Amino acid sequence: MAWQGLATEFLQVPAVTRTYTAACVLTTAAVQLELLSPFQLYFNPHLVFRKFQVWRLITNFLFFGPLGFSFFFNMLFVFRYCRMLEEGSFRGRTADFVFMFLFGGVLMTLLGLLGSLFFLGQALTAMLVYVWSRRSPGVRVNFFGLLTFQAPFLPWALMGFSMLLGSSILVDLLGIAVGHVYYFLEDVFPNQPGGKRLLLTPSFLKLLLDAPEEDPNYLPLPEEQPGPLQQ
Repeated sequence: MAWQGLATEFLQVPAVTRTYTAACVLTTAAVQLELLSPFQLYFNPHLVFRKFQVWRLITNFLFFGPLGFSFFFNMLFVFRYCRMLEEGSFRGRTADFVFMFLFGGVLMTLLGLLGSLFFLGQALTAMLVYVWSRRSPGVRVNFFGLLTFQAPFLPWALMGFSMLLGSSILVDLLGIAVGHVYYFLEDVFPNQPGGKRLLLTPSFLKLLLDAPEEDPNYLPLPEEQPGPLQQ
């Protein structure tokens, strides 16, 4: 019964958050069970473009290391802030949310080439946290009961905590930088004099992922209109 309740609760989570979180957990489980090796997952430009192992462009965002405190810490932030974005500023805009993932993933991959970064899931987490924090500037965040501060400071607190765990802050800085580029292009530049939206979600994504918009000029048939039941 407990598992059924947990499954029901998980199915109520928005689709993108549910899919990405499940993919991360299943990838880590497969590594723990030795069904996969991290060497099959990491980003390697030579293997991607010369050996056509294109799955590495995706799998490097799904592996957060072996089961342990660091893994659960990252999963907590992925699930929480991905869900809050999807249920908040991206509510009803699944295609735009997926496009943000694609934009961030492509930019991180290109910049990751410069820093020889092999796994970029933590950078994607930092990007999600950064975008949420900039869109929620008035929210006060309680950081594990240790600190309380305004939301815009959260990405930097997360980076400091990663440093305490012995992780490289380069990955967090990459995620923050990409998050800032997205936030600027999506939220700041269009509102400037002469500015416009540069990040336009492809129409095929909207067609696949978003509910069709109702035609304001559509007139329902008489039998579809509300009214007293006809005998």
